[in-house]
Amino acid sequence: MKGTGDNKTDFSVETNELNHIKKVIGIISGKGGVGKSIVASMLAVIMRRKGYNVAIMDADVTGPSIPKAFGVHECIPTSDIGMLPPKSKTGIEIMSVNFLLDNETDPIVWRGPRISAIIKQFWKDVIWQDIDYMFIDLPPGTADASLTVFQSIKVDGIIVVTSPQDLVSMIVSKAIKMANMMDIPIIGIIENMSWFTCDFCGKKYHIFGESKIDDICKEHNIRLLGRIPIVPELASACDSGEIENFKGDWLDGVPDALD
Repeated sequence: MKGTGDNKTDFSVETNELNHIKKVIGIISGKGGVGKSIVASMLAVIMRRKGYNVAIMDADVTGPSIPKAFGVHECIPTSDIGMLPPKSKTGIEIMSVNFLLDNETDPIVWRGPRISAIIKQFWKDVIWQDIDYMFIDLPPGTADASLTVFQSIKVDGIIVVTSPQDLVSMIVSKAIKMANMMDIPIIGIIENMSWFTCDFCGKKYHIFGESKIDDICKEHNIRLLGRIPIVPELASACDSGEIENFKGDWLDGVPDALD
């Protein structure tokens, strides 16, 4: 099966004429449970601290978690020209299907076409205005939602999130190959849950086994952007909606990679 070619059909969707979005970065993972949404949130916070106008589109429609990490639970303000994205405490614009539900704990039991439609609506009907960096939190895997984003939106690059398990390396390879098939540049890879440091003895423990990230980067010729350890305080910050107050230096090299 050929993934690229000169005669590809153009499925791109134009964003609202009021929007000026400079860079769109997709955050993907080959499987669930690797902390992709946490990483997407951390990257948005880092770039906001650098003074950029930042937005997050939560395209993980059936498992939206971005609003909780930022403590944003309000309904979407609307106007005659489109939907206005709620803002976090520091001014990060966020759009998620959670904002459209009567109860944010209600399950999303939609089929692929409806999920694709809501993602396109987030792109063309939301008044994002002037955004330097938009991060799109994609669902795990390589199914409909990711394909919709890659075909409908001009994504400038993707960041792959993984964890140290052996199985993940194979699944990550599939996600990377999908990006290559769609002709989307891979900015780099971030390994989450790399190790745990004991508070009492200071020893590092590799809970999920020794990392294979260097081998993955070498195999696919992609850049390692950072490793994030298992930090209970980070999980607590996300659970309490205080991700913007958490600080860690593991991803400090990412802004240079995004320029």
